[in-house]
Amino acid sequence: MKRVLYILLLSQLFACTVSKYTQFEHTYHFSAASGSPDYSSLDYWAAHPWKHDPSDSVPKVLKTSYRLPDSTVDIFFIHPTTYTSDKKEFGWNAPVDDAALTAKTDYTSILYQASVFNEAGRIFAPRYRQAHLSSYFPKTAVDTIQAVAAFEEAYEDVKQAFEYYLAHWNKGRPIIIASHSQGTTHAKRLLKEFFDGKPLQQQLVAAYLVGMAVEPDWFTALPPCTQPSQTGCICSWRTFQEGYKPDYVEKEKFTAVVTNPLTWDAAQPYAPAGMNKGAILRNFDVLKKDVVDAKVENGVIWTMKPHFTGSFLLHTKNFHIADYNFFYLSIRQNAQERIKAFKNKARYSPGQLYTYPQ
Repeated sequence: MKRVLYILLLSQLFACTVSKYTQFEHTYHFSAASGSPDYSSLDYWAAHPWKHDPSDSVPKVLKTSYRLPDSTVDIFFIHPTTYTSDKKEFGWNAPVDDAALTAKTDYTSILYQASVFNEAGRIFAPRYRQAHLSSYFPKTAVDTIQAVAAFEEAYEDVKQAFEYYLAHWNKGRPIIIASHSQGTTHAKRLLKEFFDGKPLQQQLVAAYLVGMAVEPDWFTALPPCTQPSQTGCICSWRTFQEGYKPDYVEKEKFTAVVTNPLTWDAAQPYAPAGMNKGAILRNFDVLKKDVVDAKVENGVIWTMKPHFTGSFLLHTKNFHIADYNFFYLSIRQNAQERIKAFKNKARYSPGQLYTYPQ
């Protein structure tokens, strides 16, 4: 009985692992004949402003204050790994047209993470041939080679999607780059290639690179965000229970960039749970207050044990999958604060920013 309760608690906390997304599988009918995504078709976008998708969802408690998305700002969101099956039935990379994986991606990450930004601007989230979860944990030299190739294939899709977006839809708009987990692995490369010290940097409102380490020297011209209204900068965090760091963090030879997702202020590295005005757990429509605090601790965020009914049975200390969920309302508000600051800057003039050549 205790084991059953524990599983139920995990499903309540970690919305991205347990979902009723399987009921939506039958709604996906597109097929990638060549195996490659075609970003001219909306089928290959998990979120896009020209179609209704889960990123448009707003928790009921926020609907009374909800404003329509700012159509002058774009969010390019890169989803995390949803290809996690033990069988690895598709090999090292997932197809972009598998109905089960597509539904899983849309009704976990896109619903619970990308939706954070649906008041800040237009959301673009490409489908891509994501690397299997095991690519992060190769066991042999051959596995390592295949894992590198898998990440490369996934990144090339993300890059192609971004280039298509720039050429056809951006039209000089300010951009937020947001990502989680494997999405952040690719977002780091994307920012390095397209923004870091490049003309496009002037259009960057901010980047939310969540769930993966961002090395302090990864970028040359994009600084970490140290103030809540700072623009053209990088926010990043990984969430663990206070006192815990997994081995892979302990072995890092650098102190990763870390932003407190409640204060957003480098001078305020700790925020009590009372500052957390809204976490989204399994029930998307319920906004829970005071679930966790947040403390910057040598390259990660430490939190107290989550506070919700029955949480005393929760034993995991790695809150990777809740990196967005725990701080949902805070991220939502901060994105809008940075957009406002960006637009107030004298250098911002709509239509006069860098436009990607078509």
